[in-house]
Amino acid sequence: MQPLSESTYLVLLALAKGPLHGYGVIKEIEQYSDGEIVLAPGTLYGVLTNLQKQKLIELVTVEKDNRQKKIYRLTNEGQKTFETEYNRFKKMIAISDDLLKGVEES
Repeated sequence: MQPLSESTYLVLLALAKGPLHGYGVIKEIEQYSDGEIVLAPGTLYGVLTNLQKQKLIELVTVEKDNRQKKIYRLTNEGQKTFETEYNRFKKMIAISDDLLKGVEES
């Protein structure tokens, strides 16, 4: 598996909490990053389209106020991909921590 782009990982992270509509994904990412990361709608919908093509997320249509709302959720494969990428990040952080500790000790 290829490493995910930052925006793709962030979308999976937002959806790992539960199903969301597009604006909800944007707000969740904004909240996680303390406002430092704001995905533009064009970026978000490009990522959502690619994740659907890869079968990592699926679309759930919900009727609300006589309008259909697009809600996205992780598939089982999407959850596995998210966990794999999370573990890759943890490993990179551990290596970085070890390197930085060595630099501080010199």
